[in-house]
Order: sequence, then C-alpha cells, then structure tokens
Amino acid sequence: MDSDTADRNRDAPQKCRLAEIVQYRCDPPQDSNHPQWHCLPIIRIFRICQNRPAVELTRFVEINVETGAVHVPSQSSQVLPKGKAWRDVIRYEHAVGNES
Repeated sequence: MDSDTADRNRDAPQKCRLAEIVQYRCDPPQDSNHPQWHCLPIIRIFRICQNRPAVELTRFVEINVETGAVHVPSQSSQVLPKGKAWRDVIRYEHAVGNES
C-alpha cells in the first residue's frame, strides 16, 4: 500500500454497522383458567459507529418481511437525530415545568 492510499484510509470515516435488538411486549392472560401469556416481538434497529453514540434507525429503515433484509435509505443520515454519549446527558433533580 502506498502512502497516498494509507492517508486516504486514515482520513476515511469508519464504517458503521447495524445492530438489531428484539424486545417483547407481553399481555397478561385474560382467562384465569388458562394462564398463558401472549407476547409479540418488537424489532429495533440501531446504527453503531466507532467513537459515536448508537442511533436508533427503526422508523427509517425498510425491512423485507420475507428475507429479513434491512435497507437503510440513503437520505436517512440527514433526518436522524444526533446521539449523545451517556456522560453528556443532563439529569435534573426536579421535573422541569412542575413548579409546585
């Protein structure tokens, strides 16, 4: 690899990866004679980039229900909110707006 290629690779943004989390919403049994929970999966998609907070993409991606393939529209980076690292999240002692 020549020095020009090495410089381009060093300056190029790191590739991001997609991660999937499956959470479940469960409803309690309606019939006390047959205690059986009914749960539905809730799929959440995140973009994870090195040295940056993860950003949820779930409402922007298109998922093929037959194959499970995930397509991220190219314009999604313009509409995504900026993520914050947990150390940058501000916690308040009292709820804002509840001046009682």
